[in-house]
Amino acid sequence: MKREEALALAREFVKNEGLLRHMLAVEAAVRGYAARLAPDEVDTWGLAGLLHDFDWEIHPTLEQHPQEGAPILRARGVPEVVIRAILSHAEHTGVPRTTPLEKALHACDEITGLVTACVLVRPSKSIHDLEVSSVRKKWNNRQFAAGADRDDITAAAAEFGVELWEHVGNVIEAMRGIAGDLGLAGA
Repeated sequence: MKREEALALAREFVKNEGLLRHMLAVEAAVRGYAARLAPDEVDTWGLAGLLHDFDWEIHPTLEQHPQEGAPILRARGVPEVVIRAILSHAEHTGVPRTTPLEKALHACDEITGLVTACVLVRPSKSIHDLEVSSVRKKWNNRQFAAGADRDDITAAAAEFGVELWEHVGNVIEAMRGIAGDLGLAGA
């Protein structure tokens, strides 16, 4: 499956622009890691990031998401390695994360939301001037971006084998590359 097809699939099922931007942010972060760790698999890793929450609006419960989305992806020709990564990104599926792709997807999911929230409270509204230190300042305020589970973010980075603040920097850098698509290029 080509990226254009995956994006069309995402847009078919996702109507909420914020959710679509989240999926794009995760795609960018995962692609950033793939460029370093698996350069021949950048597109495959990108598909996992882009499609990981494609079914959230039609399957908005843990009993359904992402496991009930998997048959849709199979019917659309999404590679099984991508589907398995998507299934493994959610703890409740019981699908263990064993590959670098699976670990990267899990590590990049929650952190993109926290990074986005940090950008949106900046006067500039730009990711281009966001530094790791700014995210670090917001880290201990659990009321800020309360949906971004700090314990999960920390554990996911450790499982992936990347120091937390290095990971935050890597994700910021990857998201900068598509700042306009994310609505984070500035006011």
